[in-house]
Amino acid sequence: MRSAAWTRRDFIAAGLAAAYAGASAAAPGAPPVILVVGDSLSAEYGLKRGSGWVALLEQRLAREKIPAKVVNASISGDTTAGGRSRLPGLLNQLKPTHVILELGANDALRGLPLAMTEDNLNAMTQAAQKAGARVLLVGMQVPPNYGSDYTQRFGAVFPKVAKDNKAGLVPFLLHNVADVPDGLRMFQADRIHPKEEAHPLILDNVWPELKKQLK
Repeated sequence: MRSAAWTRRDFIAAGLAAAYAGASAAAPGAPPVILVVGDSLSAEYGLKRGSGWVALLEQRLAREKIPAKVVNASISGDTTAGGRSRLPGLLNQLKPTHVILELGANDALRGLPLAMTEDNLNAMTQAAQKAGARVLLVGMQVPPNYGSDYTQRFGAVFPKVAKDNKAGLVPFLLHNVADVPDGLRMFQADRIHPKEEAHPLILDNVWPELKKQLK
């Protein structure tokens, strides 16, 4: 039986939901509400506030004169299991019209079973769609040192989930960041988290697919 004591994740999820409880877009004709559920790649890990790709997304929406509200519910270190556990509360409180799912990298770092990652992504996609939101799945890849078999199977999870659920897909969040010859210069000292200058490129990967859904 679950302890009555709340974990740090519980407090963060509850705080996010409460903070944006008034952001519901349930009324017909109301501006879109874009919910981003991700990990440190979306939570501005190691960056100054307002320089990550989600913050840049808000700026681009303003330039494009798209009156959408962006809610960043990303938590550093989160896995697909963590996202799955907190997504229902976020959907209930925020009533998003669009959900961007950027999770899975930490599953790979922890060596979690790919079947579990796929199941969690399917469950989150279906829950968001059932709540009336359009879903954009953000694909990830792992370095070749994981082995070619695992690398290929991990990368294939995201397009499969997107296809099975007729959801949108960003093939690789770090395209033109991690997959270029001098890619290491785009990363912080840990070689995992992109530097500030990489985040406009990350947004360029997400924006075309999100814009299709906003239309």
